[in-house]
Parts: sequence; C-alpha cells; structure tokens
Amino acid sequence: MSTKTTSELLETPDEHGAFPRLDSEQIDQLARYGTRRPVREGEVLYAEGDTGHDIFVIVSGVAHVLENGQVVRVHGPGRFLGELGLLQRQPSFATAVVAEPGEVVGLTADQLRAVVQDDPVLGDVILRAYLMRRAVLIGRGSGLQIVGSCFSPDTKRLLEFAARNRIPHRLVDTDKDDQAEVLLRRFGVTTAETPVVVVPGGETLRNPSNRELARTLGLHAASPPGDVTDLLVVGAGPGGLAAVVYGASDGLGVVAVDSVAVGGQAGTTSRIENYLGFPSGVSGPELAERAVLQARKFGVQVNVAVEAITFSPRDGHYVVSFDDSSQVPARTVVIATGAHYRRLNVPRLADFEATDVHYAATIHEARACQGNPVAVVGGGNSAGQAAVFLAERVPLVHLVVRSGDLNKDMSRYLVDRVTRHPRIEVLLRHEVVELRGDKNIEGVIVEDNRNGDRHTLPVRALFVFIGAKPCTAWLSQVVALDEDGFVLTGEHVATGDTWWHKGRRPFPLETNLPGVFAIGDVRSGSIKRAGSAIGEGAMVVRLVHEHLSFGATT
Repeated sequence: MSTKTTSELLETPDEHGAFPRLDSEQIDQLARYGTRRPVREGEVLYAEGDTGHDIFVIVSGVAHVLENGQVVRVHGPGRFLGELGLLQRQPSFATAVVAEPGEVVGLTADQLRAVVQDDPVLGDVILRAYLMRRAVLIGRGSGLQIVGSCFSPDTKRLLEFAARNRIPHRLVDTDKDDQAEVLLRRFGVTTAETPVVVVPGGETLRNPSNRELARTLGLHAASPPGDVTDLLVVGAGPGGLAAVVYGASDGLGVVAVDSVAVGGQAGTTSRIENYLGFPSGVSGPELAERAVLQARKFGVQVNVAVEAITFSPRDGHYVVSFDDSSQVPARTVVIATGAHYRRLNVPRLADFEATDVHYAATIHEARACQGNPVAVVGGGNSAGQAAVFLAERVPLVHLVVRSGDLNKDMSRYLVDRVTRHPRIEVLLRHEVVELRGDKNIEGVIVEDNRNGDRHTLPVRALFVFIGAKPCTAWLSQVVALDEDGFVLTGEHVATGDTWWHKGRRPFPLETNLPGVFAIGDVRSGSIKRAGSAIGEGAMVVRLVHEHLSFGATT
C-alpha cells in the first residue's frame, strides 16, 4: 500500500459535484446524528471489500482514497468519503486511509438516511455526490475485475449483469490482456475455470451465476419476508420503481423484485430527452439509480436476479413463487415485468450474441465497439436513442429501418437528431438478412425490401431494437391476457362473476383478479414510454389503497 504526503498530492478537484466541500454549519448538523472522533496518521477508515462501513466527514486532516494500493483521490477538511455502495450495502470499491491526523465525524448508513429524511437540502448534496462518484468509478473501470474471454457467453452475461446494475467493473480479457494470466496465477485459477469475478477485497468467484454475484454485491436478500405484505411489485422498470417509491412513501409494506436489474428497458437507454423535468436529458440507468435511492430512503430494497415462476390466489391473498425457491404472499400485486427484446430472425445470430450483438446501448457496449462502425436495427425511440448515443463514440452508425418512414414509430425530436447527425446513415426499407465473420462480426448484409438488392455494411457490431414480447409466462394462465400475451386491465375484464360478487367494477389498471394490477409495457394497450409507465406506477398505488379500503368495508 503506497501513500504520498499531501505536498506530493494535491487535493482532488471537484468533478461536477462529485466532491463538494461542506461548511462548518453542515458539518455540525451531521455531527448531531453521528460521532466526532480523532484519527491518527495511517488509520484505515475502511478497506476494499468492507460492507456497511461508516460515512466519514473530514473536520481536519487529510485522507487518501486508494484503489489497488494506489492513491487515486485526496480529500481535506470539509470533504466526505464513501460512495453509492455505502447506502446499498455493497462491498467498498476503495480503501480510505488517514494521511494527516485530525478529526472526523462518522455516521452509519442508517444515520445518513435519517439526515436525508430530516434535512433534504443537506441530504441532496450528499446523495448527488454519491451518484456522481458512482459515475466516476464506472468511467474509470474501477470495482470488479471480470477475467475471461470476450468470446465467452458467460463472460458477456456477467459483463451485462454488472452494466445493467451500474456496478463499476472492467473486463480483463484472457485473449488480449497480458494482466489476465498474472491475475489467474495470483488467485490459483486456471483458464478453464474462467470467467472469474475478482471482488474488491480479494474474494474470487468462479463463473458465478447472476444470483450468486448479486448476493455478493448486496443486491439480493437471502430470504424475503414470510409475512403477508401489503404490496408485491414484480418488475423494477420505471413503472415498477414508481410503484415501489409511492407505495413505500405512503406507508405500505412493499416487497420488490426483478429478474435482472432495476431500470427495465429504460435502464439500457443512454439518454431520455423527453422526460419531464430533465431539459438536458437523463440516462435510463441514472433515472433507475435515483429511484432505487428513493426506495431505500423509504426502507425498501429491490432484490434482483430473482425471477417469478408461478402465481396463484391463496387464502384471500396472492402468492408468487420465485426461482430461488422463495415465496411472497401479498394482499395486492403489481405486474410490471415488461417485455423481452425480440431477436432478429437471421442465420448465425447465436454465433455472435456472446460478442458483437447487443440489445442495449450504454457506455459499456460503446467501449466494446473499439471505435469501429456499427449497425443499429429498429425504427422506434430505443433505436433512435441508441444511434445518436453511439454516433458520438464511433465513426459511423448505419440505422437499418424496415419501414419507409422514421416518423411512424419515432418521436419527432429524435427523428430530427437522427437525420441531422453527420455520422448516422439511415437505411429506410432495409432489413438485415445475413451476418458475416468468423468469431466476430466482420460485416452485415442488408436487403432493400422494395427490389431485393443487397449490399454489405462493413460494421463490427450489431445493435437490435425491434420490439419486445411480454414477460407473462409466470402468470400461470390465471391472469387474463390478450392475443399477443399482454395483460388485460380495466373495462376489458369487467365481465364475469368475480366482479359481481365483489360489488364493484375493476379499476383502470386492475386485471381480472381483484387487487392484481398491471402497469407499463406488460399491460395491453399501454403507451410504451418511460414517462407513461412512471405515471401508471404512481396511479396504481392510489388504486391499491382503494382496493384495500374497499375490501375492509365489504
């Protein structure tokens, strides 16, 4: 572990609010919740891999933050340590050491939550800084090291899981990176046992499942509560997260789960520019991250890597069973499971899905393109947002659209951005018919669907956004669906003895089962927009209250 004196290392400058300095009044306010204490030079405040450590505010003295034994940040009086993982009980991705003796204020995560509740202004300064610090870590490639071949499906699975859950990480490619062999020898792992995940603090996971990694990172509780909960939200896209936040803030007992990650399809969107209140746009992952913080603020953890497999009415309430053998009984259920991306029907697609075919466009996928031209397939907002985002990071984006009009499924503002961007080529009335290459994509053949003419696009990656199919198989044929598998609600399920015996008609977002609601993309007839899903998530909590109060009086 190497440290340098303060004279050798200047204090880290503030980066977009990531490292603000608190004044004496703010420090005194935090001290009312925590504990003041002296610190000595060389004292380790927290180490890589620690979970549940305190947040430290530096009253006097200097602290160094180290990653892999190297000083990466320096903080003096008025600065505070820690990052987003502190609130989510994730292992620390860094070590903090006292470089010059002085005094600190220490607060536990629970004490910090109390500050956020009681002093929104001060709480917002800290939470905003933590969000920015997570972005800095992701940009640096700090955190987890995923050691494996870029051609391995399991390596890609782990990379996608870390990216979707906003876990700082980097790939150490066994095919290209000389450091990979050094790491494998250090941890006594053979190439055959890859991929492996090296967690800060030294723990090594050999080809872990998503759930195993989630548990290690504090994203999955070992066992859900056994008592009947007021509200179970299945799916943590924008709609599900809104239902969680509004339900918990209203005092309902809430359990929330998602099979992969928070954010849903919005979590794979690089920038949402038409969501109210964000004039400069907001990334889907950032929006989801903020919602998770709000949920934690009201005492709810969203468990990920848990997939619902069956659903059934039981003893006057509902029970959902999950693939980790757990069951959650609930008085009301919100179905917010969204939809899976559709795959292109082209030969050899599976050969490249582990490497060069992507269903999301974030900084991680863009980094994997290594500055090569790419093709984006689709004519909706997701495809347009991906094209604009990627065009800022690669030399050329070919947007392949089956229809003859971008305005058909894409918002007007986005059509303008796509058509005006100098590095986006729009191919209307074209379809991908063939992929070329050995281990990696070396070209994509597209066909003009008007005359059958074909030509090759010299791209090295393919991004697919061609719609989705609803995730409703787990509903066990108990909940009414339309012919395409989306959940029917409201007046579409108003017939039958169920509602006659209940003495009321179904609420607008309610399914054929009283107290079971559907929101967002999974609902038949819904508007496929993040803002719409969030609105439904807020609305459904009001309907949950009405259902519960109606049941109490009948």
